[in-house]
Amino acid sequence: MMFLESLLRDYTLQIVALGSVILGAVSGILGSFAVLRKQSLLGDAVSHAALPGIAFVFLLTGVKKTEMLLLGALISGLIGAFIIISIDRYTRIKFDSALGLILSSFFGLGLVLLTYIQKRPNANQAGLETFIFGQASTLLKRDVYIMIALGGIILLVVGLFWKELKLFCFDCEFGKSIGFSDTKINLILSSITVLAIIIGLQSVGVILMSALLISPGVAARQWTDKLSCMVILASVFGMVSGVVGTLISSSVAHMPTGPVIVMVISVIMFFSLLFATKRGILWRYIKTRRDSRDINECKILINLYESALNHEEVRHAHKTTMLKPIKSLHYLRDKGYIRRDYLNTWVITDLGMEKARNSIDKNRGERV
Repeated sequence: MMFLESLLRDYTLQIVALGSVILGAVSGILGSFAVLRKQSLLGDAVSHAALPGIAFVFLLTGVKKTEMLLLGALISGLIGAFIIISIDRYTRIKFDSALGLILSSFFGLGLVLLTYIQKRPNANQAGLETFIFGQASTLLKRDVYIMIALGGIILLVVGLFWKELKLFCFDCEFGKSIGFSDTKINLILSSITVLAIIIGLQSVGVILMSALLISPGVAARQWTDKLSCMVILASVFGMVSGVVGTLISSSVAHMPTGPVIVMVISVIMFFSLLFATKRGILWRYIKTRRDSRDINECKILINLYESALNHEEVRHAHKTTMLKPIKSLHYLRDKGYIRRDYLNTWVITDLGMEKARNSIDKNRGERV
Protein backbone atom coordinates (compact mmCIF):
# COMPACT_ATOMS: atom_id res chain seq x y z
CA MET A 1 0.00 0.00 0.00
CA MET A 2 2.89 2.34 0.78
CA PHE A 3 4.34 1.64 -2.68
CA LEU A 4 1.08 2.60 -4.38
CA GLU A 5 0.85 5.84 -2.41
CA SER A 6 4.40 6.74 -3.45
CA LEU A 7 3.55 5.98 -7.06
CA LEU A 8 0.49 8.24 -6.97
CA ARG A 9 2.27 11.15 -5.30
CA ASP A 10 5.79 11.12 -6.71
CA TYR A 11 5.90 12.63 -10.23
CA THR A 12 9.45 11.40 -10.93
CA LEU A 13 8.48 7.89 -9.88
CA GLN A 14 5.47 8.02 -12.19
CA ILE A 15 7.69 8.96 -15.15
CA VAL A 16 10.17 6.16 -14.41
CA ALA A 17 7.35 3.63 -13.87
CA LEU A 18 5.62 4.63 -17.12
CA GLY A 19 8.87 4.30 -19.05
CA SER A 20 9.53 0.90 -17.48
CA VAL A 21 6.01 -0.29 -18.34
CA ILE A 22 6.45 0.70 -22.00
CA LEU A 23 9.85 -0.98 -22.10
CA GLY A 24 8.52 -4.16 -20.49
CA ALA A 25 5.53 -4.39 -22.84
CA VAL A 26 7.56 -3.88 -26.03
CA SER A 27 10.34 -6.21 -24.88
CA GLY A 28 7.85 -8.95 -24.07
CA ILE A 29 6.22 -8.75 -27.50
CA LEU A 30 9.47 -8.86 -29.48
CA GLY A 31 11.06 -11.38 -27.14
CA SER A 32 8.27 -13.84 -27.91
CA PHE A 33 9.22 -13.93 -31.59
CA ALA A 34 12.93 -14.12 -30.79
CA VAL A 35 12.37 -17.10 -28.46
CA LEU A 36 10.20 -18.96 -30.98
CA ARG A 37 12.67 -18.33 -33.81
CA LYS A 38 15.54 -19.51 -31.58
CA GLN A 39 17.23 -16.13 -31.97
CA SER A 40 17.16 -15.08 -28.32
CA LEU A 41 20.71 -13.77 -28.35
CA LEU A 42 20.02 -11.46 -31.29
CA GLY A 43 18.86 -8.78 -28.85
CA ASP A 44 22.01 -9.26 -26.79
CA ALA A 45 24.28 -8.78 -29.81
CA VAL A 46 22.34 -5.79 -31.16
CA SER A 47 22.20 -4.06 -27.77
CA HIS A 48 25.97 -4.35 -27.42
CA ALA A 49 26.35 -3.15 -31.01
CA ALA A 50 24.52 0.09 -30.09
CA LEU A 51 27.27 1.26 -27.70
CA PRO A 52 29.83 2.50 -30.28
CA GLY A 53 27.10 4.51 -31.98
CA ILE A 54 26.55 6.49 -28.78
CA ALA A 55 30.26 7.15 -28.45
CA PHE A 56 30.68 8.18 -32.11
CA VAL A 57 27.81 10.69 -31.91
CA PHE A 58 29.30 12.26 -28.81
CA LEU A 59 32.72 12.52 -30.45
CA LEU A 60 31.17 14.21 -33.49
CA THR A 61 28.80 16.59 -31.70
CA GLY A 62 30.37 17.03 -28.25
CA VAL A 63 26.93 17.17 -26.61
CA LYS A 64 24.92 14.66 -24.61
CA LYS A 65 21.53 15.34 -26.15
CA THR A 66 19.47 12.18 -25.66
CA GLU A 67 17.87 12.24 -29.10
CA MET A 68 21.23 12.44 -30.85
CA LEU A 69 22.81 9.71 -28.73
CA LEU A 70 19.86 7.37 -29.30
CA LEU A 71 20.01 8.09 -33.04
CA GLY A 72 23.65 7.03 -33.02
CA ALA A 73 22.72 3.88 -31.08
CA LEU A 74 19.96 3.18 -33.62
CA ILE A 75 22.30 3.46 -36.60
CA SER A 76 25.00 1.39 -34.94
CA GLY A 77 22.50 -1.28 -33.90
CA LEU A 78 21.04 -1.51 -37.40
CA ILE A 79 24.52 -1.86 -38.86
CA GLY A 80 25.28 -4.66 -36.39
CA ALA A 81 22.01 -6.46 -37.21
CA PHE A 82 22.66 -6.13 -40.95
CA ILE A 83 26.17 -7.55 -40.59
CA ILE A 84 24.88 -10.50 -38.54
CA ILE A 85 22.24 -11.35 -41.14
CA SER A 86 24.76 -10.95 -43.98
CA ILE A 87 27.32 -13.22 -42.31
CA ASP A 88 24.66 -15.86 -41.72
CA ARG A 89 23.36 -15.65 -45.29
CA TYR A 90 26.50 -15.26 -47.39
CA THR A 91 29.13 -17.19 -45.43
CA ARG A 92 29.41 -20.63 -43.89
CA ILE A 93 29.54 -19.15 -40.39
CA LYS A 94 26.51 -20.13 -38.32
CA PHE A 95 24.09 -17.63 -36.84
CA ASP A 96 25.21 -18.05 -33.22
CA SER A 97 28.86 -17.57 -34.22
CA ALA A 98 27.93 -14.38 -36.10
CA LEU A 99 26.16 -13.12 -32.98
CA GLY A 100 29.25 -13.74 -30.87
CA LEU A 101 31.52 -11.99 -33.36
CA ILE A 102 29.40 -8.84 -33.61
CA LEU A 103 28.66 -8.72 -29.87
CA SER A 104 32.31 -8.87 -28.82
CA SER A 105 33.75 -6.67 -31.58
CA PHE A 106 31.16 -3.87 -31.38
CA PHE A 107 31.10 -3.86 -27.57
CA GLY A 108 34.88 -3.81 -27.46
CA LEU A 109 34.90 -0.87 -29.87
CA GLY A 110 32.35 0.94 -27.70
CA LEU A 111 34.44 0.46 -24.56
CA VAL A 112 37.56 1.71 -26.33
CA LEU A 113 35.75 4.83 -27.51
CA LEU A 114 34.24 5.49 -24.08
CA THR A 115 37.66 5.14 -22.45
CA TYR A 116 39.10 7.60 -24.96
CA ILE A 117 36.25 10.03 -24.29
CA GLN A 118 36.72 9.83 -20.52
CA LYS A 119 40.40 10.79 -20.86
CA ARG A 120 39.65 13.89 -22.89
CA PRO A 121 39.86 17.25 -21.04
CA ASN A 122 36.13 17.86 -21.26
CA ALA A 123 33.73 17.70 -18.33
CA ASN A 124 30.73 17.19 -20.60
CA GLN A 125 31.41 13.48 -21.11
CA ALA A 126 30.38 12.55 -17.55
CA GLY A 127 27.44 10.16 -17.48
CA LEU A 128 27.94 8.40 -20.82
CA GLU A 129 28.87 5.19 -19.00
CA THR A 130 25.32 4.98 -17.66
CA PHE A 131 24.28 3.58 -21.04
CA ILE A 132 26.20 0.41 -20.18
CA PHE A 133 24.12 -0.50 -17.11
CA GLY A 134 21.28 1.99 -17.47
CA GLN A 135 19.96 4.63 -15.11
CA ALA A 136 16.17 4.73 -15.18
CA SER A 137 16.03 7.53 -12.60
CA THR A 138 17.31 9.96 -15.25
CA LEU A 139 14.23 9.48 -17.45
CA LEU A 140 12.46 12.70 -18.35
CA LYS A 141 9.02 13.40 -19.76
CA ARG A 142 10.43 13.88 -23.26
CA ASP A 143 12.23 10.52 -22.97
CA VAL A 144 8.91 8.85 -22.23
CA TYR A 145 7.40 10.53 -25.29
CA ILE A 146 10.23 9.08 -27.39
CA MET A 147 9.58 5.65 -25.88
CA ILE A 148 5.87 5.92 -26.65
CA ALA A 149 6.58 6.94 -30.25
CA LEU A 150 9.06 4.12 -30.85
CA GLY A 151 6.81 1.63 -29.06
CA GLY A 152 3.91 2.68 -31.28
CA ILE A 153 6.03 2.09 -34.40
CA ILE A 154 6.99 -1.37 -33.14
CA LEU A 155 3.38 -2.32 -32.41
CA LEU A 156 2.31 -1.05 -35.82
CA VAL A 157 4.96 -3.13 -37.60
CA VAL A 158 4.08 -6.25 -35.57
CA GLY A 159 0.41 -5.76 -36.42
CA LEU A 160 1.08 -5.29 -40.13
CA PHE A 161 3.37 -8.32 -40.41
CA TRP A 162 1.65 -10.52 -37.83
CA LYS A 163 0.84 -13.36 -40.25
CA GLU A 164 4.32 -13.34 -41.77
CA LEU A 165 6.03 -13.33 -38.38
CA LYS A 166 3.76 -16.12 -37.17
CA LEU A 167 4.45 -18.18 -40.28
CA PHE A 168 8.23 -17.84 -40.03
CA CYS A 169 8.17 -18.65 -36.32
CA PHE A 170 6.61 -22.07 -36.85
CA ASP A 171 7.27 -23.11 -40.46
CA CYS A 172 10.01 -21.10 -42.10
CA GLU A 173 10.47 -23.55 -44.99
CA PHE A 174 6.80 -23.39 -45.93
CA GLY A 175 6.92 -19.61 -45.83
CA LYS A 176 9.84 -19.57 -48.25
CA SER A 177 8.13 -22.11 -50.51
CA ILE A 178 5.12 -19.81 -51.05
CA GLY A 179 7.27 -16.82 -51.93
CA PHE A 180 8.01 -14.99 -48.69
CA SER A 181 11.57 -13.83 -48.11
CA ASP A 182 13.28 -15.07 -44.96
CA THR A 183 15.87 -12.30 -45.31
CA LYS A 184 13.23 -9.56 -45.36
CA ILE A 185 11.45 -10.99 -42.31
CA ASN A 186 14.77 -11.16 -40.47
CA LEU A 187 15.50 -7.55 -41.39
CA ILE A 188 12.08 -6.41 -40.20
CA LEU A 189 12.37 -8.31 -36.91
CA SER A 190 15.94 -7.13 -36.37
CA SER A 191 15.00 -3.52 -37.10
CA ILE A 192 12.15 -3.40 -34.60
CA THR A 193 14.36 -5.24 -32.09
CA VAL A 194 16.88 -2.41 -32.46
CA LEU A 195 14.08 0.09 -31.79
CA ALA A 196 13.12 -1.82 -28.64
CA ILE A 197 16.73 -1.76 -27.49
CA ILE A 198 16.87 2.00 -28.05
CA ILE A 199 13.85 2.29 -25.77
CA GLY A 200 15.62 0.39 -23.01
CA LEU A 201 19.11 1.86 -23.18
CA GLN A 202 18.47 4.51 -20.54
CA SER A 203 16.55 2.17 -18.24
CA VAL A 204 18.54 -1.08 -18.20
CA GLY A 205 21.55 -0.40 -20.45
CA VAL A 206 23.17 -2.42 -23.21
CA ILE A 207 24.27 -5.29 -20.96
CA LEU A 208 20.98 -6.11 -19.23
CA MET A 209 18.69 -5.37 -22.17
CA SER A 210 18.97 -8.92 -23.50
CA ALA A 211 17.52 -10.30 -20.25
CA LEU A 212 14.48 -8.07 -20.61
CA LEU A 213 14.00 -9.27 -24.18
CA ILE A 214 14.37 -12.99 -23.47
CA SER A 215 12.87 -13.57 -20.01
CA PRO A 216 9.23 -12.48 -20.64
CA GLY A 217 9.02 -14.64 -23.78
CA VAL A 218 10.52 -17.65 -22.03
CA ALA A 219 8.15 -17.24 -19.08
CA ALA A 220 5.08 -16.85 -21.31
CA ARG A 221 6.03 -19.89 -23.41
CA GLN A 222 5.64 -22.13 -20.35
CA TRP A 223 1.96 -21.24 -19.94
CA THR A 224 0.49 -21.48 -23.44
CA ASP A 225 0.82 -23.01 -26.91
CA LYS A 226 -0.96 -20.15 -28.70
CA LEU A 227 1.13 -17.31 -30.16
CA SER A 228 -1.36 -14.52 -29.43
CA CYS A 229 -1.70 -15.62 -25.81
CA MET A 230 2.07 -15.93 -25.51
CA VAL A 231 2.62 -12.40 -26.82
CA ILE A 232 -0.01 -10.96 -24.46
CA LEU A 233 1.38 -12.87 -21.47
CA ALA A 234 4.96 -11.83 -22.25
CA SER A 235 3.84 -8.21 -22.53
CA VAL A 236 2.02 -8.43 -19.18
CA PHE A 237 5.02 -10.07 -17.50
CA GLY A 238 7.26 -7.30 -18.86
CA MET A 239 4.94 -4.54 -17.62
CA VAL A 240 4.59 -6.12 -14.18
CA SER A 241 8.35 -6.45 -13.82
CA GLY A 242 8.76 -2.80 -14.87
CA VAL A 243 6.31 -1.48 -12.27
CA VAL A 244 7.40 -3.80 -9.45
CA GLY A 245 11.09 -3.23 -10.15
CA THR A 246 10.60 0.54 -10.14
CA LEU A 247 8.70 0.46 -6.85
CA ILE A 248 11.25 -1.78 -5.15
CA SER A 249 14.21 0.33 -6.30
CA SER A 250 12.48 3.52 -5.15
CA SER A 251 12.02 2.14 -1.65
CA VAL A 252 15.73 1.37 -1.14
CA ALA A 253 18.36 4.09 -1.23
CA HIS A 254 20.84 3.92 -4.12
CA MET A 255 19.16 0.82 -5.57
CA PRO A 256 19.47 0.85 -9.41
CA THR A 257 16.16 0.43 -11.19
CA GLY A 258 17.33 -1.49 -14.26
CA PRO A 259 18.96 -4.44 -12.46
CA VAL A 260 15.97 -4.69 -10.10
CA ILE A 261 13.59 -4.88 -13.07
CA VAL A 262 15.72 -7.65 -14.54
CA MET A 263 15.70 -9.51 -11.21
CA VAL A 264 11.90 -9.28 -10.99
CA ILE A 265 11.38 -10.66 -14.50
CA SER A 266 13.94 -13.37 -13.72
CA VAL A 267 11.87 -14.42 -10.68
CA ILE A 268 8.75 -14.56 -12.89
CA MET A 269 10.66 -16.65 -15.43
CA PHE A 270 11.98 -19.17 -12.90
CA PHE A 271 8.56 -19.44 -11.28
CA SER A 272 7.06 -20.20 -14.70
CA LEU A 273 9.76 -22.77 -15.46
CA LEU A 274 8.92 -24.58 -12.23
CA PHE A 275 5.17 -24.24 -11.80
CA ALA A 276 3.59 -23.48 -15.20
CA THR A 277 0.72 -25.85 -16.04
CA LYS A 278 1.87 -26.42 -19.63
CA ARG A 279 5.61 -26.99 -19.47
CA GLY A 280 6.58 -26.39 -15.84
CA ILE A 281 9.12 -28.81 -14.40
CA LEU A 282 6.93 -29.67 -11.40
CA TRP A 283 3.83 -30.14 -13.57
CA ARG A 284 5.69 -32.40 -15.99
CA TYR A 285 7.08 -34.44 -13.09
CA ILE A 286 3.61 -34.96 -11.63
CA LYS A 287 2.20 -35.82 -15.06
CA THR A 288 5.01 -38.31 -15.73
CA ARG A 289 4.44 -40.01 -12.38
CA ARG A 290 0.70 -40.18 -12.99
CA ASP A 291 1.11 -41.57 -16.50
CA SER A 292 3.61 -44.14 -15.24
CA ARG A 293 1.18 -45.24 -12.54
CA ASP A 294 -1.68 -45.50 -15.02
CA ILE A 295 0.41 -47.57 -17.44
CA ASN A 296 1.52 -49.93 -14.67
CA GLU A 297 -2.04 -50.38 -13.41
CA CYS A 298 -3.25 -51.04 -16.94
CA LYS A 299 -0.57 -53.70 -17.40
CA ILE A 300 -1.61 -55.38 -14.14
CA LEU A 301 -5.26 -55.50 -15.17
CA ILE A 302 -4.49 -56.81 -18.66
CA ASN A 303 -2.15 -59.44 -17.18
CA LEU A 304 -4.81 -60.66 -14.78
CA TYR A 305 -7.44 -60.53 -17.52
CA GLU A 306 -5.37 -62.60 -19.95
CA SER A 307 -4.44 -65.06 -17.20
CA ALA A 308 -8.09 -65.45 -16.27
CA LEU A 309 -9.07 -66.20 -19.88
CA ASN A 310 -6.70 -69.19 -19.88
CA HIS A 311 -8.85 -70.91 -17.23
CA GLU A 312 -12.39 -72.13 -17.32
CA GLU A 313 -13.12 -70.30 -14.09
CA VAL A 314 -12.13 -66.66 -14.50
CA ARG A 315 -12.53 -66.07 -10.78
CA HIS A 316 -9.57 -68.37 -10.18
CA ALA A 317 -6.75 -66.52 -8.39
CA HIS A 318 -3.55 -65.84 -10.36
CA LYS A 319 -0.05 -64.86 -9.31
CA THR A 320 2.12 -63.22 -11.98
CA THR A 321 5.35 -61.28 -12.20
CA MET A 322 3.44 -58.14 -13.24
CA LEU A 323 1.79 -57.64 -9.86
CA LYS A 324 4.15 -54.89 -8.70
CA PRO A 325 4.30 -52.40 -7.10
CA ILE A 326 2.04 -53.02 -4.11
CA LYS A 327 0.72 -49.43 -4.18
CA SER A 328 -0.76 -50.04 -7.63
CA LEU A 329 -2.49 -53.19 -6.41
CA HIS A 330 -4.02 -51.31 -3.49
CA TYR A 331 -5.12 -48.49 -5.80
CA LEU A 332 -6.81 -51.00 -8.16
CA ARG A 333 -8.48 -52.64 -5.21
CA ASP A 334 -9.82 -49.30 -3.99
CA LYS A 335 -11.22 -48.71 -7.50
CA GLY A 336 -12.98 -52.08 -7.38
CA TYR A 337 -11.00 -53.60 -10.25
CA ILE A 338 -9.40 -56.39 -8.19
CA ARG A 339 -9.94 -58.04 -4.81
CA ARG A 340 -8.37 -60.58 -2.50
CA ASP A 341 -9.96 -64.04 -2.28
CA TYR A 342 -10.08 -66.38 0.69
CA LEU A 343 -6.55 -67.61 -0.14
CA ASN A 344 -5.31 -64.00 0.20
CA THR A 345 -4.38 -63.83 -3.50
CA TRP A 346 -5.49 -61.27 -6.10
CA VAL A 347 -8.59 -61.85 -8.22
CA ILE A 348 -9.91 -59.65 -11.04
CA THR A 349 -13.51 -58.43 -10.63
CA ASP A 350 -16.25 -57.95 -13.24
CA LEU A 351 -15.52 -54.22 -13.25
CA GLY A 352 -11.83 -54.99 -13.74
CA MET A 353 -12.62 -57.34 -16.63
CA GLU A 354 -14.58 -54.59 -18.35
CA LYS A 355 -11.82 -52.04 -17.74
CA ALA A 356 -9.17 -54.44 -19.13
CA ARG A 357 -11.25 -55.15 -22.26
CA ASN A 358 -11.70 -51.41 -22.85
CA SER A 359 -7.95 -50.84 -22.48
CA ILE A 360 -7.15 -53.63 -24.96
CA ASP A 361 -9.67 -52.29 -27.49
CA LYS A 362 -8.29 -48.78 -27.09
CA ASN A 363 -4.71 -49.94 -27.70
CA ARG A 364 -5.77 -51.85 -30.80
CA GLY A 365 -7.59 -48.78 -32.14
CA GLU A 366 -4.52 -46.57 -31.65
CA ARG A 367 -2.32 -49.07 -33.50
CA VAL A 368 -4.71 -49.11 -36.45
